[in-house]
Order: sequence, then C-alpha cells, then structure tokens
Amino acid sequence: MLTLANVSKHYAKHDEKGAAPRNVLRGVNLEVGAGECVAIMGESGAGKSTLLNLAAGLDRPDAGQIVFDGHDLNTLDDDAATLQRREKMGFVFQAFHVLPNLSAAQNVALPLLLNGMRAKDVPPRVSVVLHAVGLGGREHALPRELSGGELQRVAIARALVHRPRLVLADEPTGNLDHDTAMRVLALLRELAQQNGAGVLLATHSAAVAAGADRVLRLTPEGLESYAPGAGGA
Repeated sequence: MLTLANVSKHYAKHDEKGAAPRNVLRGVNLEVGAGECVAIMGESGAGKSTLLNLAAGLDRPDAGQIVFDGHDLNTLDDDAATLQRREKMGFVFQAFHVLPNLSAAQNVALPLLLNGMRAKDVPPRVSVVLHAVGLGGREHALPRELSGGELQRVAIARALVHRPRLVLADEPTGNLDHDTAMRVLALLRELAQQNGAGVLLATHSAAVAAGADRVLRLTPEGLESYAPGAGGA
C-alpha cells in the first residue's frame, strides 16, 4: 500500500558560516500494508513528522521514491496529490485541529462533504463513526464542551469517516493520560483494521508503540527494527 524506497530529505541549516544542508532523513526504506499498524519512534527532531509529511505527499523527498496505492507521489502535481490525500488518507494530529466553531458531527462530516458525498448520506455515516468512538449523543457538542480525550476521538472519527486507505498519526496521544492514550490507540487500530487501512504512527512513547504490529526507530542512518522496552525510548 505504502512504500518508501531509499528516501532522503534535507533542509538548509543557517549558522554564522551561512546556509548548509542538514540531513533529516537518509536512505529510509519502509513498507506499510493494508490493515497493518507501524509505529515510528525517535528522538525529538529525528524527522518523524517529516517522514509523515513525505508519506502524505505534503513534501517531496530530495532522493528516493514514495509509492502510495500504486501511484508514485513524486510524479503527481499539486492537484493530484491533494486529491489523493482527500480521498484516500486520514490524518490524526497531536493538536487535534478540530474547528472550534463546528460541532463534533460537523467536524467529522468535513471529509465526506469535501469528497462530494450527497448531503442526505452524510449524517448516517457520521453517526455510525461517532458511536464507534464512544461519542454517541455528543454530536452537537462544540469543541469547548469536550475534554481532551473526547477531542482526540473526534479527530480519529474525522480521520476514518471516509474510510481511507492510509491513516497517518503524528503523536496522536501526546496530550492524553496513559489510560486514555491506550484506549485511543486501540480504537484507532480497531477502526482502521475494519476498513483495511494501513496506519503509520509517529510517537515518542514506548507504551504506545508497543501496541503496533511493528516498531521502527528513526536514526540518522535510517529506520531500524526496534522492540519497545529493549532500549531507551
């Protein structure tokens, strides 16, 4: 479903000597299959968010190939890449990015409306996914009326409501207590597996990573297999 082959990315680093390239990712190889959850660990600044942005087609690598659902993302123009993200990807972020003036149901409905679903078909789909994340009866609640855990569940519902092929989650449990984080992760995995979606999860938490099918650690040399608990997190 998603393949990164020998992907590298660098940014300009400015100092007193001027601009010089700073390698963020070097020779990264990764595959994520349908229904599989892969966790990426690494120190702050290791490039986890950059890797997710590349997988989403939000940024382009300096070298290597990224293939998603049979399409080489490097060859897509901006409009085609946007269509891929909108129709086939779901995003869960640490900061939620829930729109404050829309209700929980309205936030979750956004991907369906953007993808052109008929208006009459939207509420039933939204209701099903909100009940699945434990927010049945909270459809009309505004974000300010919801707890952090509830806001994260709204974000998960929004990421999954259009049944994407790939879910990208960047520190999705970073603002949650341990028990809530574990429930949110289990829910994300369950709903993604029901839809046959792959999940690529970036986290600093060994406990969160341990719930994935595979755990990889991002280092300056690339990705390597990692067993949470076997070394530092």
